[in-house]
Amino acid sequence: MVILVSVRDSGVGIDPEAASRLFDALYTTKPNGMGLGLSICQTIITAHGGRIWATNDSRPGATLSFSLPLMRGGASSPSDSEPREVPLAH
Repeated sequence: MVILVSVRDSGVGIDPEAASRLFDALYTTKPNGMGLGLSICQTIITAHGGRIWATNDSRPGATLSFSLPLMRGGASSPSDSEPREVPLAH
């Protein structure tokens, strides 16, 4: 089983030129950014058998998603299942 988390925003989206470097250490598009946040996220998620990705939406904005295998009783091999959306309270 896999857990999928997606976060959407309504900003300008991801610049196509920046997309290939989005998870690179020390890469930032912010004037005061350090460029570590998404790189650290990718390192942690990958170390736990997951993956992280970002996409531009058809409407304004972008979606950042990650998936992680759910562990059952210490087992390390996830079983396949369809993701389901669970809305969060605002």
